Amino acid sequence: MNQKLTPSTAMLLIIPPLLWAGNAVVGRMVSELIPPITLNFFRWAIAFAILLPFGFSIFRKGSGLWQSRKRFALLGLLGIGLYNALQYMALHTSTPINVTLVGASMPVWMLLVGTLFFKTKVAGKQVAGAVLSVGGVLIVLGHGDLQQLLALQFVIGDLFMVVASIVWAFYSWLLIQSTDTEALRRSWATFLLAQISFGVVWSGALAAGEWTLTTSQIQWGWPLAAALIYVVVGPAIIAFRCWGLGVQRAGPSTAGFFNNLTPLFAALMSSAFLREMPHGYHAVAFALIVSGIILSSRR
Repeated sequence: MNQKLTPSTAMLLIIPPLLWAGNAVVGRMVSELIPPITLNFFRWAIAFAILLPFGFSIFRKGSGLWQSRKRFALLGLLGIGLYNALQYMALHTSTPINVTLVGASMPVWMLLVGTLFFKTKVAGKQVAGAVLSVGGVLIVLGHGDLQQLLALQFVIGDLFMVVASIVWAFYSWLLIQSTDTEALRRSWATFLLAQISFGVVWSGALAAGEWTLTTSQIQWGWPLAAALIYVVVGPAIIAFRCWGLGVQRAGPSTAGFFNNLTPLFAALMSSAFLREMPHGYHAVAFALIVSGIILSSRR
């Protein structure tokens, strides 16, 4: 595995947290319009339809999809069926800022999962990088004020996000297990479609359970339609493509630190929408997060 962090690899790993920051905001905005697990199902069902013309060859005999069906069924369950469903569930009772705060624990879970289940060693620089990066996130969340940080309150949605972060750590480590055939790796569309094919089944089953056990309703309209377009094209297709390629190049441990850019991007988006200029603490936080990324990825 190549652990060197090149500018192109860094860009690949910056795009997903930028799009995921918007995903948290949009997910909160439509939380009253559509049930969370159903939103996740529609998201991936539409993504499946978009990618099908580009990767339909994986369904042909000998493509390798059925040979690796257990692996892709697991990737689909973790990355497609569970992670975003848990995140959308979290946004029903928590705020985007709290959700991104809990998601900032990603580097820690990446290191723990890699050590306990994938027999990787944790270097001291990775621990130091995690401390710096999380410190930058805390500065953003507290707006540079310790009292505001201590006043943050957590709810059940934050627990959902903890589970989601652990799920994503397993997903990221499984991405680099090179057991796929060349036919599946030949195109990013085929590799992602292979995961979505199983993930849609998982998310559909979970959505069916949601409608069976709850009094779910959908309020159709342009706001929901626009939200679906964004979460499908941006956080789903583009972000997953960039994340998968970035993880393969840099490794899950290094990639996990980039996830801490999500709350920073979320804060900057809020500033833009509210027409507020960024503050000094944003610059400090950005410096700490980037320092953590650079430190953890150094040879």
